[in-house]
Amino acid sequence: MSAAANDTIAFQGLPGAYSNLACRAAFPDMVALPCASFEDMFAAVHDGQARLAMVPIENSVAGRVADIHHLLPGSGLHIIAEHFQRVNHQLLGLKGAKLSDIKTASSHIQALSQCRNSLRALGLKPVVHADTAGAAAEIAARGDKSAAAIASSLAAEIYGLDILKADMEDASHNTTRFVVMAQDPVDPDAAKGPIVTSFVFRVRSVPAALYKALGGFATNGVNITKLESYMLDGHFSSTQFYADIEGHPDQRPVRLALEELSFFSREVRILGVYPASKFRFAED
Repeated sequence: MSAAANDTIAFQGLPGAYSNLACRAAFPDMVALPCASFEDMFAAVHDGQARLAMVPIENSVAGRVADIHHLLPGSGLHIIAEHFQRVNHQLLGLKGAKLSDIKTASSHIQALSQCRNSLRALGLKPVVHADTAGAAAEIAARGDKSAAAIASSLAAEIYGLDILKADMEDASHNTTRFVVMAQDPVDPDAAKGPIVTSFVFRVRSVPAALYKALGGFATNGVNITKLESYMLDGHFSSTQFYADIEGHPDQRPVRLALEELSFFSREVRILGVYPASKFRFAED
């Protein structure tokens, strides 16, 4: 890996995307590399174009990011950190445009849904776009003062647009959780602070398999902070689970819980062991 690539973090999307904003917030000294797809983002790390990847996992309003749970296990990368990015949607228009000029607002469908009440209050017609930053770039290129985009403040800066109305999001808690991935895993010291362990597993197809598999976490006092299921290969009987737990696998309660999980599962694969973000405790 070149010295330049060692200072690079890849993200999916165009410059000005919220993933780009997360890269800048979490790693201000690194160069952010835009990638057309999640697969391209993972490949950039594998090929040595970037040292890290900033991967969105879930949003406090919209839920999990589509397809990402399918892609994580096959990425060949390891989770080494997490980052929580506050999402502030801005209504962006051309330089010199006024809010009263705007008739339409284009953005990613999730961003539009997160601003539904604000759009209705302003009487603006939502227009679905592939992504937020792309909507901003298109508005800048079109030169139509009646058209606006909903995107980040970084997109306004990059594409030379004015913020006509700030903080368009309906929910004040709108936050996206990202995980940072790299080729090599880390092994954080649990004595220095809280640890998160992320893994995927598949239980055996027998009655109460999930109940039995997770029982070890209850009896050993290990907190499961996230548990989601999704189908594998289009089979309704083949379900994989993604989980986050508090603790390090070397700690006895976690080790015993994972041993019990493995006994009742067809496969358990750890995706990463990493320090918990301080954001988790700020919420409390």
